[in-house]
Amino acid sequence: MNSVNNYGELFKESDANLNCNSVPILCWDFHYELMNELKTFSSDLKKIKQISRQFKWHVTDFDIKERMKDEVVLITDPKLKIIFASEGIAKMTGYTEKEILGKFPKMFQGPMTSALVLKEIRIAIEKQIPFEKTLLNYKKCGETYDCNINAFPVFNNKGNLSHFIAFEKAA
Repeated sequence: MNSVNNYGELFKESDANLNCNSVPILCWDFHYELMNELKTFSSDLKKIKQISRQFKWHVTDFDIKERMKDEVVLITDPKLKIIFASEGIAKMTGYTEKEILGKFPKMFQGPMTSALVLKEIRIAIEKQIPFEKTLLNYKKCGETYDCNINAFPVFNNKGNLSHFIAFEKAA
């Protein structure tokens, strides 16, 4: 029993002599968050590649992998129904992908959203041309934010409109 007490005393003494800073176990939280982000990024990229293969369009045309690092990717069908949103949508809007799938981007608009900008977007969509606009959008909680939208029509191998892809970020 005496040796156990001595061990405790020796441990305290050696710990004091080491003169080192201990790192709290909480530092692993950063590692976990980074790994989770990488896993999510990879999953989002995989989903986009599946969509592009299914509808026969090329993701390389849009530099998606690079842009996904800083922007939210939103894909709609030709009638503007949301079929995909990258995981960053939750940080930007408060909505998860599951909450917005099958809905329309107008769900992010509200009373202070510019009718003029919406008209310009509608014209670009009708003409099937790329556009970049900043729009006042609404988060799930009702808070507003300026959203920079850089959108492109996506055509399949036959040249028919397949989808719209938008890269969005809070401005």
